[in-house]
Formats: sequence, structure tokens, C-alpha cells
Amino acid sequence: MKLTNREFAGRAAALARSASVVFLCGPDEAGALAAAHALIAHLPDPGERVDLAGADLRGDPGRLGDEARSQSLFGGARHILVRVSGDEAHDAVQTLLETGAAGAGAACPVIVHATGATDKSRTARLLEGRGDAAVVVFWPPDLRSVTETVRRLGDAAGVRLSAQLAERIAAAAGLDIGIAAAEVEKLALLLDAAPTSPRTATAEALDSIAAVTADDSVQPVVDAVLGGKVGRLADELGRLASQQLGAVTVLLALERRVAQLERIARETAAGRPLAQALEAEQKARRLFWRDRGAVEAQARRWPPAEIARLVERVALLHRAMLTDSRAASVLLRQELAMIARAAARRDATRVSARER
Repeated sequence: MKLTNREFAGRAAALARSASVVFLCGPDEAGALAAAHALIAHLPDPGERVDLAGADLRGDPGRLGDEARSQSLFGGARHILVRVSGDEAHDAVQTLLETGAAGAGAACPVIVHATGATDKSRTARLLEGRGDAAVVVFWPPDLRSVTETVRRLGDAAGVRLSAQLAERIAAAAGLDIGIAAAEVEKLALLLDAAPTSPRTATAEALDSIAAVTADDSVQPVVDAVLGGKVGRLADELGRLASQQLGAVTVLLALERRVAQLERIARETAAGRPLAQALEAEQKARRLFWRDRGAVEAQARRWPPAEIARLVERVALLHRAMLTDSRAASVLLRQELAMIARAAARRDATRVSARER
């Protein structure tokens, strides 16, 4: 089965129930990644998540099948999210399918997010015509389609959005569905909304949580945390409190910087020099020139394996803040302190290694 991003929205729940392998590709990489998380949310029993990258599969194509047919740590369900570039997953997916046909047993759902790949890629062609697989191609979205998606996201989160507010969120997010979804989640947190207790969003509410990635008031906190400046963190948090900037504003700024570091880590892990990865971020207008020094230092401080764990921690923090909005500020402060101490320990480790 082959679908476009327009068709995916209405078929996501069915795909999650029926497809054993879903290949997400196309030039809209953010939309494809958001679709991966949507599929996981629709799984009847997602269980444990296993993350694999191209580097995990290139030298060991049998690993995907082994992981897909293994039990989770506690004997329950599991699913696998594979994040690769191009056709890095081809041999692994082929081995998974061939061993399944040979009687190796049932496998858990496998979702492949392939940057730089299209529906003409070898992996996509491998899955063509299979009733148990799907290829979804994500093309750059237009304002109307993203606005519709934002309204659906709002409905799912219990946030009632007018057409005007949904379009404003879509435009402010630069048609990036991932960023738009984060804005909707922030609104849900602010309004204490949920599917069972929906709330109507207002322009004033949206103003209060507007994204401020490069804002002078928030970015120093993010830089202190990811740069391991533990001594500076308390002062920065105190300054934010005095300016009455909410926890959700800080959280979104942190999420965007961590997502940026993850993109850079994937590029450098694939062999691209750090300077080129940073230059690409600037050309894509995701990195302001004055932030480049801080981002470069953080990219050197956080290696790819640690970045993967950091992404997971920030996602868990986001869910915890959504679950208990009254404790959001306390939860955020605790996690920021823990991340800053972890970053600081890397300095201590490097100093100790030099002394030896």
C-alpha cells in the first residue's frame, strides 16, 4: 500500500492495526517523524519501544528481525522505531521479511522513518504490493492542509481551535507539523484541557505560550542546562520567575534545541563534518548566527548515544507536565537541574581523562 501525507491522516489508525512494516519517507521529514509518533499512539498495545538507527543495521541486517521477534524486558508487547538515512534499512527489512516467510515467527510492528528517501527508494520498492506493509510519502505541506491537521490535533488533545487560531499556529510553526503539535500540547497544558474535558482556546491563550526559541529571556536557561552551567541555572530560573515566564515556554525552547542537537548528531554520525551540519542548520534558518557557538559546544558535549537518551528524557518530562499541570513548574526545575548536572559531569570526565 502506498499513501501520501494527505491520505495518511484518515488511515493512520487502520495502518497501526494492520501493517507490520511502515516506511515513512519524502521531503517533509518533520511530517514523516510526526506520523511515526502518530502511528505509535494508534497501536492497540504499543508496549516497550526499541529505537534503532542506520548505524545499528548497516553491519548487522539480522538485528532488526531479532529485535522484532524478541520479547520485551517484562514479557509484554513492543514496537520498533527505526530512524535511518536513505536506504540504510533496506537489507534489514529484507531480512526481516524473508525470515518471516521462512517461518521465523510473528514480529512486532516496525516503523521506519527514512530521511532523504522517496517512494522510489529500494526499501519502498521492496514493500510494494505487500498487504502487511505500507509506504507513506510526505510532501511539503501547504497552509490549508497543516491548518486542518492542527485542528485535528486540537480535537485529540481536547483543545477547541477556531479556523483562525489553527491557521495562526500553522503559519507560526513554519508549516512544521511537529512544532505545531508542540504548540497544541502547550495550549492543552495551559488550559488544563483533555479529550474528556475540552476547553476553547483564545487568542490571548495562544499569545501567552507563543514559541520563543531565540528569545533572550529563555535561551540563556537552555544554554545553561545543556552546557552544564549548574551554578548559573538557579539565577536564570529566578530571573524567569521574576519575568513571569511559564514552564511551558521553557520546555518548548528546550525541546527545540534538543531536537536540533539530535538532527546534528544524526548528520555527524553519518560522517558529515560538524561545521557542515551547523552550516546546513543556518541555511535552513533553524540556527541564528549568534547561537552557533553555543550549539556547536553543546553538539560536542552531547555525543549521539547520549542525545538519544536526552530526547527520551525530555519527552518523558513533557508527558509528566501534561499529566500533572499543577506540578509542571516543579517537574521542569527538577529535570533541568538533572540535565545540567549530567552535562557538567562530562566536563569532569574529560578533565580526569586528560590528567591520567
